Amino acid sequence: MTRVSMFSSPFLLGFEAFEERLDRLNKTAEGYPPYNIERIRLKDGGERFDIAIAVAGFSDKEIEVMVEDNQLQVRGRAEDRPERDFLHRGIATRQFQRCFLLADGMQVAGAELRDGLLTIRIDRPVAARIARRIEINAKV
Repeated sequence: MTRVSMFSSPFLLGFEAFEERLDRLNKTAEGYPPYNIERIRLKDGGERFDIAIAVAGFSDKEIEVMVEDNQLQVRGRAEDRPERDFLHRGIATRQFQRCFLLADGMQVAGAELRDGLLTIRIDRPVAARIARRIEINAKV
């Protein structure tokens, strides 16, 4: 059976890779760990996005932040320490993966781990508007 997509419009050229990325994001969607996304509008017209992910119990060495193909991936894998003997364990430290699709021109500026929150800063500078005239070659 053929799947109909909103990207199958003849007016949307070259968006196949974008559709594939959206499909990948849908497969990794789950509720752990919780996160916030805050948009900050800058005076120059650009924007900054701060993604705060609750990663209590993880160290900076147990978290990986990568950008690949306009996709921000955050992975966490806590090391199991057999010398620790928990009487109660209520803080989840199971492995996780969070993915965020980034628009063209967005730049990951850095990441900081503080007080159990991993904050990733993403900048979207003001994009220059480009218009150019296309010459038509007439064949007679």
